[in-house]
Amino acid sequence: MDFIVDPRVETYLRSLDRTADPVLEEMEELARERDFPIVGAHAGKLLSILTRATGARRVLELGSGFGYSAWWFARGLPPGGRVTCTDFSADNRELALGFLAKTGLADKVEFLVGDALQAVRPLAGGFDIVFNDVDKQSYPESVPVAVSLLRPGGLFITDNALWYGKVAESRMGDSTTRAVRRFNELLHGSAELEAVILPVHDGLAVAVKL
Repeated sequence: MDFIVDPRVETYLRSLDRTADPVLEEMEELARERDFPIVGAHAGKLLSILTRATGARRVLELGSGFGYSAWWFARGLPPGGRVTCTDFSADNRELALGFLAKTGLADKVEFLVGDALQAVRPLAGGFDIVFNDVDKQSYPESVPVAVSLLRPGGLFITDNALWYGKVAESRMGDSTTRAVRRFNELLHGSAELEAVILPVHDGLAVAVKL
């Protein structure tokens, strides 16, 4: 499946990027080898910019994989900032902490293993950013969880909000597409959030808690 942005545009945008880091390149190569979904450098740079622009100090990831998006968030955090990562896989945890240690960012990261939407429930709220990349079937369930953990003015950011453009097709379709479409409806219909979906990579939803 292709992403919604023309590959030529993706290539051009990447050519403008001056972020050079051998560990980031290693993570991108691993993603290619395993056909593992990551947000990509263009969306990753936006995550880092939003982190800096909002003065975020506490970031929560719902679904972290092997730490690619966490790298971008940690890069944007000030000293003492923290990214709390979550993933089902203990192997992904070890990969993530290994990659982040090599790039000097491990002290900004903690990693919880388990179902993300369950593992974060005991956490104290007041997060500046909640980033959502859980299993797409669980996207609708992520909305109240994120709202409960964000501070007022905090950002709820979600990857794959356009799901390869399938959300714009017939309302029939596979259950995953229906789940992402339902998530988008909940996000935009929430009285506690103001949201926009940016056509970056596979669609990046950005919402602010009112």
